[in-house]
Amino acid sequence: MSAPTHSGAGVETEAAEPIVELADVAFGYTATPVVEDVSIRIDPGEYVAVVGPNGSGKSTLLKLALGLVRPDEGDARLFGEPAHRFDAGERVGYVAQRAGASDEMPITVREVVKMGRFPHVGFGRLSKRDWEIVDDALATVGMAAFADRRVTRLSGGQRQRAFIARALAGEADLLVLDEPTVGVDAESVEAFYDLLAALNDDGITVVLIEHDLTAVTDHAERVVCLNREVYFDGPTAAFVESDALARAFGTAAGLVGERR
Repeated sequence: MSAPTHSGAGVETEAAEPIVELADVAFGYTATPVVEDVSIRIDPGEYVAVVGPNGSGKSTLLKLALGLVRPDEGDARLFGEPAHRFDAGERVGYVAQRAGASDEMPITVREVVKMGRFPHVGFGRLSKRDWEIVDDALATVGMAAFADRRVTRLSGGQRQRAFIARALAGEADLLVLDEPTVGVDAESVEAFYDLLAALNDDGITVVLIEHDLTAVTDHAERVVCLNREVYFDGPTAAFVESDALARAFGTAAGLVGERR
């Protein structure tokens, strides 16, 4: 099954080099493919949600895009380079469900955000300008008042904001999030998505896996629906009107108004 051609979601990027480009990609951890025949292009400034049932290859797709695993077949490029060779890590901010070992360590929010400067300065002393960037990132995500609080004392939503601030401190062009709102209360989820929208408006490309389909239809501009193969790739409004979700899940799945 081949994916429909996608020309961008509300962003004039015809002359721009794609940030992510997967061409006829296949990958499997065993003899059984986890993803196969996947072709996706993500241009600068897009806001893309990847949806699909559990085990559909969503996280693997992100790993392929970021060069964390190499495709068995096809080509994966990040900022125009082979993804597995891409070494400008400061351009990518990755936020997982649990954003790393440091959320269990007795370090402060400011110390977490400081890590975003390491690709620029190594492990040496930060300059005054570096600290200004750290504090600006904290302010942008609404976490300035929590700068000296230990990460272990944050709520789920606050912790995810701290790790987005770390990406911003690294001056990332691409923000990748893997089910970032798992375990986050509904009020914080809405504020979290308002933050992502503001960052996207500022030019940061956003790609996320999200289990909450209502959040996807409310916020993302483009949807990639995956179950090993791509069942849909296009504007969110068209996704809502399509039967891609039911085909990908193998059921008469509902969409609008449902929380999953």
